[in-house]
Amino acid sequence: MLSVNNLSVQFGKRVLFDDVNITFSAGNCYGIIGANGAGKSTFLKILSGKQDANSGSIHLESGKRLSVLEQNHNSYDSCKVIETVMMGNKELFSVKEEMERIYSKDNFSETDGERVGELQIKYEEMDGWNAESDAAALLSNLEIAESSHDKKMIDLDSKQKVRILLAQALFGNPDVLIMDEPTNDLDYDTINWLENFLSNYENTVIIVSHDRHFLDVVCTHISDIDFGKINHFSGNYSFWYESSQLAARQKAQLNKKAEEKKKELQDFIMRFSANVAKSKQATSRKKMIEKLNIEEIKPSSRRYPGILFEQEREAGDQILNIENLSSKIDGEKLFSNINLNLTKLDKVIVYSKDSRAVSNFFKIINDELQPDSGNCKWGITTTHAYLPFDNDYLFNKSLSLVDWLRQWTEVEEEREEVYLRGFLGKMLFSGDEALKSSKVLSGGEKVRCMLSKIMMSRSNVLILDEPTNHLDLESITAFNNALKKYKGTLLCSTQDHLFAQSLGNRIIELTPKGIIDRNLSFDEYMTDPKVKEIRKKMYA
Repeated sequence: MLSVNNLSVQFGKRVLFDDVNITFSAGNCYGIIGANGAGKSTFLKILSGKQDANSGSIHLESGKRLSVLEQNHNSYDSCKVIETVMMGNKELFSVKEEMERIYSKDNFSETDGERVGELQIKYEEMDGWNAESDAAALLSNLEIAESSHDKKMIDLDSKQKVRILLAQALFGNPDVLIMDEPTNDLDYDTINWLENFLSNYENTVIIVSHDRHFLDVVCTHISDIDFGKINHFSGNYSFWYESSQLAARQKAQLNKKAEEKKKELQDFIMRFSANVAKSKQATSRKKMIEKLNIEEIKPSSRRYPGILFEQEREAGDQILNIENLSSKIDGEKLFSNINLNLTKLDKVIVYSKDSRAVSNFFKIINDELQPDSGNCKWGITTTHAYLPFDNDYLFNKSLSLVDWLRQWTEVEEEREEVYLRGFLGKMLFSGDEALKSSKVLSGGEKVRCMLSKIMMSRSNVLILDEPTNHLDLESITAFNNALKKYKGTLLCSTQDHLFAQSLGNRIIELTPKGIIDRNLSFDEYMTDPKVKEIRKKMYA
């Protein structure tokens, strides 16, 4: 058990946390949520001892071990991969190192022998003789080949390092596991493995993540940072979101009787319970349903962007025709022989094991990059809006956000400040916020500006390359809901599982050996045995 007592954190005049008292119990997984700047990562740093609070204390039950997912991917560059994983249990690794140090002595004394005997007993109690094989098994599950286990960390790429540091955090069954954005840079299969692992994990897990599907699968509780406090709510993220929305609607219904509101809340919990009973958690130790109660359901102070994608005109039947398209980077084939035809009813999730392939594909169809072969032709009635993976080049001028957005206007009436502020306001840039410089924006603010630009374009085709990067949960949720209602054609790449599953009716995968094209949902595509076989061959 991990407890937080009278915690207060203040930066200057800004109070982040005020007299927080909460307990994290064994057997539960807590998803920490809060608006941007609420202090999610700060809170994890305080829990892990990497940052001090102004007042209060953190207490870990005696004899329990806490493990933290390392954020600095280069911290262990001088270490071997297998050793890096075993360092996850610092005490065990320290015992191992001391034994090896004594054994390596030229003059092995009687005192050394006695000390080694003590260390061996301790090592056995910690199951140390199986530690290396346990570490190797974790690495294999995370797709780190056995041939890499004895390599130095510096010799591996960043995506492999992410997996190794994840194995380090999980190693040795820690009593409390703390992870900040654990799904970043992980592919679908690895995330799926981690979801299953954590769904059956019997100790305490505390997570910050912007991946709503991940939070839904693994969390038994949502810990919401709001009004300088942290409150636990039973259930996963979807339950918290839907219940807080329901509570907000009920708060606005002043004339509605208390008994009617209570009945509505009870009905909501019953519906939610029925859905959860069918999930992975129903077969694990996580029985969130048993603790759900209507007293926990309260409105949130969250502000959600007002996103609405409209079309200037409806596109005709011909959207995009592509013939024999291929692309390379430094002689390395990203994709080849891409032939496809899009229709206006398509909501396409574009996928590849190599994210560079998708970005190059989007750049080519937007005339920002020349293909190595082939051509593409847009239908004459189409207008398309593009949100690139890297949008920094669009923010290299020092302009107010109003003037930045004005760059993309086409007619005089659109240049009026009131008109432009309307789109910026929908993305939470109101008042003086709309006058801040475009050169000082955060990653999330840049994406919200891009969404203002896309909304203003009223295009009938949207091309979105990892659009949820840098966005908070509130923006992602509003964005997702807006795209569900969008009547035009969509091409989207995303690591957000819920985004992909809720939007796509067609999956296109770009591979070095060609294209896989199926009219399936994302989950159907990823679990289809025939597709799995084809994917294996296309990447071989």
